[in-house]
Amino acid sequence: MDEMSLADLWAARDLFAAPIACAAMAGALLGFLSVFIVLKRMVFISAAVSQCAGLGVAFAFFCHLYFDLHVSPVLSATLMAVAATMLCAMNPRRIGVSREVLLGLVYALSGSLAVLIGEKLAQEAHDIQSILFGSAVLVSEQDVTLVAIAALAVLLPGVWCYRGLTFAIFDEGASRAQKLPVRVLKGALLMAIGISIGVTARALGALPIFAFSTLPAVTALKCRLPLRGVLFAAALIGAFDGAAGYLAAFRFNLPVGASQTALACAAALLAMLVSGMFVLIRRIRGRG
Repeated sequence: MDEMSLADLWAARDLFAAPIACAAMAGALLGFLSVFIVLKRMVFISAAVSQCAGLGVAFAFFCHLYFDLHVSPVLSATLMAVAATMLCAMNPRRIGVSREVLLGLVYALSGSLAVLIGEKLAQEAHDIQSILFGSAVLVSEQDVTLVAIAALAVLLPGVWCYRGLTFAIFDEGASRAQKLPVRVLKGALLMAIGISIGVTARALGALPIFAFSTLPAVTALKCRLPLRGVLFAAALIGAFDGAAGYLAAFRFNLPVGASQTALACAAALLAMLVSGMFVLIRRIRGRG
């Protein structure tokens, strides 16, 4: 397919409206959660859970093709992602391994199984590529609806309970002294992460999911805003990366997931570069 002009994109706006909206909503949802993931140092958990969500979608295709079982890819991905989130969040010392070993095992096992299942699904090869890396395949109306519901279900309570949630997550000792339900709030956050990754897996793919659940927070944190501003900025950055990455992919005939991920990386690198320049300027002025 040749590169598309802006006029071509505008002419086909009805075709692209739904997937762009889905990408923007998924980016905003994961961008908001990325602040908690990055600040709580759960980046590798996000990577492992993203791979498990991709495996869940692949498993649904496998069941349909070989056993004639109509398993919802979104449901399968969500269940797999929630289970992986809870597994990765547990204390691995109880089973005699480090957290890094557990995360590496979950990531490698889920990724390899997704590829192996993909080899058995010759008729669904394009879908497996979409699962792992994202593709230009248009999302379904069900994908858009589920992502919208998940975004509202997570973002509205997250904004409404912003103070209590952030206090409980980032200052557990003081929160327990104030008799806040820290364990419940932490469990709710982990559940929100697992469900959000699972619901967006079918629409985006594992690679952009991992990017959106980490990089918007990196970009927003470099802006040196208060925490509320960081949460808002990360959601906006995630939405922009999702929508703009989709448009760029069709404009220049590129893979959608890779374009969205590259744009998120570029934004994070630019924010790091600008922040580093300001730090360097302040140091030079201080010496002068």
